[in-house]
Amino acid sequence: MASSSTIIIRLEIRKSAITFGEIAMAIGSRGGDIIATDVIRTSQETAIRDITVHVPDDNNMALIEHLSSLDGLKVVNVSDRTFLVHLGGKIEVTPKMPVKNREELSHVYTPGVAKVCRAIHQDESKAFSLTIKRNTVAIVSDGTAVLGLGDIGPYGAMPVMEGKAMLFKQLAGVDGFPICLDTRDTEDIIRTIKNIAPAFGGINLEDISSPRCFEIEERLKEELDIPVFHDDQHGTAVVMLAGLLNALKIVDKGLEDIKVVVVGIGAAGVACSKMMLSAGVRNVIAVDRQGAIVAGETYSNPMWSWLADNSNPGQERGKLDEVIVDADVFVGVSGPGVLTTDHLRRMARDPIVFAMANPEPEIDPELAEPLVRVMATGRSDYPNQINNVLCFPGIFRGALECRARSINERMKLAAAEAIAAAVSEDELSEQYIIPSVFNEEVVIRVRAAVIRAAIETGVARRIPRDFR
Repeated sequence: MASSSTIIIRLEIRKSAITFGEIAMAIGSRGGDIIATDVIRTSQETAIRDITVHVPDDNNMALIEHLSSLDGLKVVNVSDRTFLVHLGGKIEVTPKMPVKNREELSHVYTPGVAKVCRAIHQDESKAFSLTIKRNTVAIVSDGTAVLGLGDIGPYGAMPVMEGKAMLFKQLAGVDGFPICLDTRDTEDIIRTIKNIAPAFGGINLEDISSPRCFEIEERLKEELDIPVFHDDQHGTAVVMLAGLLNALKIVDKGLEDIKVVVVGIGAAGVACSKMMLSAGVRNVIAVDRQGAIVAGETYSNPMWSWLADNSNPGQERGKLDEVIVDADVFVGVSGPGVLTTDHLRRMARDPIVFAMANPEPEIDPELAEPLVRVMATGRSDYPNQINNVLCFPGIFRGALECRARSINERMKLAAAEAIAAAVSEDELSEQYIIPSVFNEEVVIRVRAAVIRAAIETGVARRIPRDFR
């Protein structure tokens, strides 16, 4: 499961000393696969070529060093295609209309803008219809828990938040703006988000380490009147539940009858556990390095204390080796190597395994495949990817359109059911329990389900026209 990348190598070739065929053989000898070549400049003696090569990441340097050592060849530059995509950032702000004369200027800025400002000053709710607040979400992170990378800080996290903003716009038409905060102080983060909230219709918290993320989200939900959604927790949980609903159809088991073991009780693990309990699963056992979380023990993390009181009804104790016995479902949000084939053999019939650690799942899918009925991961190169992209665009599209005050449990459950329903009975199989992230129907279904749930639970401040 080694990762690979596509790089563009600019070479200056002395024609009398080396042929392109020899260069191609040299690239192949270091694991490179030539995808394309472009002649940039040529003369009788030399040629400048850009060669696009697909190569394993751990072979990159060896390939470049090998090419540099060849007589008649000079490596002018090496560009990674992924880096090229990020040059100057991936998003921009553009006006909705051109300003070509003084009259148009007076409408969008001074003096005409003054009457709009006064109208909002007299009734702040008009900001939803007269400013970008109507369709804009702040994507906020401190960079302390970036998926697969860990604590890389606010600067390192920025490309991830930009990417999320792109997905918001492309998939759901929502304007997301990345905001990376150079502080790890809980109170600073809460205060900063509250201070910028007037410009936004929703707050998407992202990649903030546990357990601070719990307090930050809960405080903001209490103190703001716009939706606050920590995607690492709830996005993961919503898509996981959607996959589980469809997986259970395949194995013909009910939510109320299954035993689920959740390993890795950070933000996502807690949210997955709570989501399944809300959906009707009765027997959820949360397991961390110390073993199963069980009532009667003292935990410093308040979320663990909540789980101790509300899960593991059989009071099962011990580590994964013990509690995995007769489990119907394994949900992993931990790290590689946690789950073994021995564990799988101890599970109940037709085991369901969601090994969602990224980039390396809890067990190699090839090892697990002969022993499980349904397998899902967090990776895009295996079937059944549990990907938050299926959740957050539609959830915020719906929440913004009905001007929801919050995103509550009913709305999240409705989103999970809508995602699951995007896989038809004809399509449903062990290899396809989750719709593609490019399935345009997903956002449409999630938006409608979220709006309906918001109206039914009384958090919607506006009824969209198609719901009247």
